[in-house]
Amino acid sequence: MPETAEDTPPTAPLSADRLYRAADLSGLDFATTADLEPVTGLIGQGRALGAIAAGTGIARQGFNLFAIGPVGNLTRKAVEEALRDAAAGRPAPSDWVYVNNFKEPHKPVAIALPAGRAPQFRDAMRGLIEALKTAIPAVFQSEEYQVRRGAIDEAFQKKQAEAFADLQAKASGQNIVIVRTPMGFALMPAKDGEVIPPNEFSALPADEREHIQGQIEVLEKDLEHIIHRIPQWEKERRDEIRRVNSETAEVAVEQPIAEVLEAVGDLERVAGHVDTVRADLIDNINLFIAQAAAAEQAEMPDEMIGGPFDRYEVNVLVTQETADGQDGSGGAPVIEELHPTLPNLTGRIDHIARQGVLVTNFRQIKPGALHRANGGYLMLDARSLLSEGFSYQALKRALRQKQIVIEDAGRLIGMSSTISLEPDPIPLDVKVVLFGDRMLYYLLSSLDPDIGEHFKVVADFEDDVERSPENEAVLARFVAAILAREEMRPMERDGVGLVLDHAARLAGDSGKLTLMVDAIRDVLAEADYRAAEAGRDTIARQDVRTALDERIRRNARLRDRAQEQILDGVALIDTDGARTGQINGLSVQSLGGFSFGRPTRITCQVTPGTGKVVDIEREVDLGGPIHSKGVLILSGFLTGRFATSIPMSLSASLVFEQSYGGVDGDSASSAELYTLLSAIAEIPLRQDLAVTGSVNQHGDVQAIGGVNEKIEGFFDICKARGLTRKQGVLIPASNVRHLMLREDVVEACRERDFAVYPVASIDEGIALLTGRPAGTRGADGRYPEGSVYRAVEDRLQRFAAIRRSFGRGGEPGDEPGGGPGIAS
Repeated sequence: MPETAEDTPPTAPLSADRLYRAADLSGLDFATTADLEPVTGLIGQGRALGAIAAGTGIARQGFNLFAIGPVGNLTRKAVEEALRDAAAGRPAPSDWVYVNNFKEPHKPVAIALPAGRAPQFRDAMRGLIEALKTAIPAVFQSEEYQVRRGAIDEAFQKKQAEAFADLQAKASGQNIVIVRTPMGFALMPAKDGEVIPPNEFSALPADEREHIQGQIEVLEKDLEHIIHRIPQWEKERRDEIRRVNSETAEVAVEQPIAEVLEAVGDLERVAGHVDTVRADLIDNINLFIAQAAAAEQAEMPDEMIGGPFDRYEVNVLVTQETADGQDGSGGAPVIEELHPTLPNLTGRIDHIARQGVLVTNFRQIKPGALHRANGGYLMLDARSLLSEGFSYQALKRALRQKQIVIEDAGRLIGMSSTISLEPDPIPLDVKVVLFGDRMLYYLLSSLDPDIGEHFKVVADFEDDVERSPENEAVLARFVAAILAREEMRPMERDGVGLVLDHAARLAGDSGKLTLMVDAIRDVLAEADYRAAEAGRDTIARQDVRTALDERIRRNARLRDRAQEQILDGVALIDTDGARTGQINGLSVQSLGGFSFGRPTRITCQVTPGTGKVVDIEREVDLGGPIHSKGVLILSGFLTGRFATSIPMSLSASLVFEQSYGGVDGDSASSAELYTLLSAIAEIPLRQDLAVTGSVNQHGDVQAIGGVNEKIEGFFDICKARGLTRKQGVLIPASNVRHLMLREDVVEACRERDFAVYPVASIDEGIALLTGRPAGTRGADGRYPEGSVYRAVEDRLQRFAAIRRSFGRGGEPGDEPGGGPGIAS
């Protein structure tokens, strides 16, 4: 007697209370958030906070931090607060200045000073120069100096005059005079003290002329001797003037230098630099004298870049002195660089155009983020850092060498050969904190082994936290903190409950709460705006609901157009009746941060063949590898269930109808399997049910993502066409915990106008879709009569028989005596 189909109880739809989990605020007694004690910092991030503590506490090279996960602005601020707490316990770092290198001006000297002392050094040097601008000209204009200077000049003139006088006396005794000409001095014959004209001299007897010429030649040697001695006398004069100037300058600079040393002389390197300045001042005292003369004519602005006194300035690169003049001893700096270009990171050297030429000096050295954060913490966005051509490599060099070298991008790419400055490198002691998403970190880790060398601590921020009454209470207090900090209106109790429900929706799990606090803050900001529109002093639940709905409406144009195509019959989707080899699959599309579900018709055709299931999407390069994997799993299911005694002898083709873009993911694999079974068994599937879920080779239906959006997408189509009280969606039973459906969907399910069915296996799903039991093999190894699987197996056996008959007839393309689908 043949087996009959077993009567198995159908899968029941989920009750409304399982489609949406409301927040439990029973443990908090408040009317509005103004009654709650705000909670600050990071919530639910114990793992990440432990990593931050380790990264900031380990004072070893390479223990920098890489923060990964859903890091938004509020999370960054919380991390910054944690870093500031750690920085408060660290000593304030040194000030750094650049000063002129008097021996090699293109290599400015870097000097470290105790925190807050750099401005004092700079001001002392400026005071020195300003004092000397007045003191030195005054000293050199004094009567004492003028007397000493006049005595030197007089001695020179006297020595020169005496030499010429002696020569003149000697020449006069021989009737020869010394004449000054444009070309110098000349000896000429004379008579009665007057130069003999050339024509008269030519008329003289030859022997007399020769005698006079002989005398002139002798005197010329004496003149030449005197002329040769004049430069020596001039040198002696200059040396004497220089000696007097030095002595005078020493007197002039002594007191101002003493005042500088009194202010900053306790610092060894500063005192050494002041001594060098003293020597240079004495050597270049004429700068001040020339400046005084030029100042009278207003020809030399004192503050002009590249002016004569720049050499004595102090370039304060970084200082811990605060705006109110405090020494900055409050701890280490915490710096965030939002635009980490190479100059912004390692510093730069500016140039100024003067008379068509770019000039620079040590005063034009500007600090980068590494300079400002030195001794403390530097926060950088990893994606921004990597998007800059040279910054990432420069950061690694700085961390490896433990020093900051100011680099020029033009030189790095070989486009600049201009001689520029080579400032002293500055020792680096900084903790770098990079922020990035997980994929970026994992890719960087696999492609750059240096990540492990420089960023040994990973702070992995949680995406969500377990949804418990305790955590809901903490998140409610966190909402209160955001509202208070952002100066928004207080929120009413039921509004807070809706915000927590939305946090669960964002987490994609009714048992979780999202920790993407920036997304929560955005909802609060818009809800506050809606409350203002309504003229309320507090944010009500309706304001939160309006904010959430408006956020969807603003981004839903593409969703609405897609639904229009379905409702207008352009995109073919049935929501009633039954069709063989056809089913409504559900997919999710995400565009611009907005996700929505969309039903797609999946169809299948089967014929006798070699056991191949053809994925049309893959054949035309529209299917991704995960989707193709899901289709191949269908072959494994069929083989395991039905090819136990005979080879698989069918050819099947599966396709997403009216799909013109890429398809990936395996969430439609269960729908494809239902379609394949329907086509083989020639049993129609209900079109008022849509399906989502992946499947394994054993027929277990597995969880997928976006379950809420998929259900709501099919519900919207059914509602627009009119709910028949038969429509619904099949979802994996393991996705039930993820359900946080819209209120209208939950209400329709409560009124039994719509249904959500949890299925754990293909057997349950095919029974719902066909109205027949799937079937279980009996003792005879056969599926029961009337079951879906019996119909599938019977038809596969017919396909096998057809294959055998064609095999014996030598069907073209088949190898005689063997091959898939040919019985031996």
